[in-house]
Amino acid sequence: MRQLLSLLYIGGVGALSLLAGCQSAQSSSPLPRQVPAAAVLAQADPPAVPDSLRLTPVPAVAELPDTLRQAIAQLHHDLGPAATDLRPAVLEQACVGYLTLHPTGRIERAGLLAVADMDLPNTTERLWVIDLAQRKVLHRSLVAHGQGSGHLRARRFSNAEKSACTSLGFYRTSGTYGGIHGYSRRLQGLDKGQNMNAFDRYVVLHAADYASPAYVRQYGHLGYSRGCPALPPEQYKQIISTVQTGSLLLLSGPGLASRWLDGPAAGRRFARRGWR
Repeated sequence: MRQLLSLLYIGGVGALSLLAGCQSAQSSSPLPRQVPAAAVLAQADPPAVPDSLRLTPVPAVAELPDTLRQAIAQLHHDLGPAATDLRPAVLEQACVGYLTLHPTGRIERAGLLAVADMDLPNTTERLWVIDLAQRKVLHRSLVAHGQGSGHLRARRFSNAEKSACTSLGFYRTSGTYGGIHGYSRRLQGLDKGQNMNAFDRYVVLHAADYASPAYVRQYGHLGYSRGCPALPPEQYKQIISTVQTGSLLLLSGPGLASRWLDGPAAGRRFARRGWR
């Protein structure tokens, strides 16, 4: 049944669209060809999205000034087709966190933002690296979630050791090293109670064969890490090099709660300096 739901997502509703011991889970099924748009429109009652693929609504950031909300909406528009599947409310979370955190000195790299919507199915390219000044998507890729977080979508999140779960929240990128997965980048959690154990858990950016498009084509879904946001072998070097030490990464998903989602503080910062 899980295989079937994976394939339903890929074929019919795609528009919704380190740590030792990282594992993968396999199943075999070919990807179906896409249904022509005209055929979908011809149906009087389009098929409902299965509950397992129905995305969780993302609440708007409270007390966000209209001027900033409009600026984020304009940013989303300017990012173009590469950001079509980046939900505006998730981009809003990421931008507010960036504007709130940067003045505190917890992140040092201005104008760069990485965001992953872990509520999207893992068959979707759900990680974006954005140049705020150029209003450009620098990278978009698949990203795996933890084995303990769920199958096609991440449903459970944990900050606990040995949970094998993804941890939600804002992260500061730290130094690189050569580990069992090769070139990897450490991550420091910035949200107490949600991801502060990430550094000690060795939740890092690294490459994994089970996070590749080829794996999706063969099995209909990605494999799973032990909590790391694992990246495709074809893209990991470029992404890790781009999100240099001191950059901001948001792993968004159901239940995200962060002190850095401070609408008024973000509005004041944006009024003074924009995205700089």
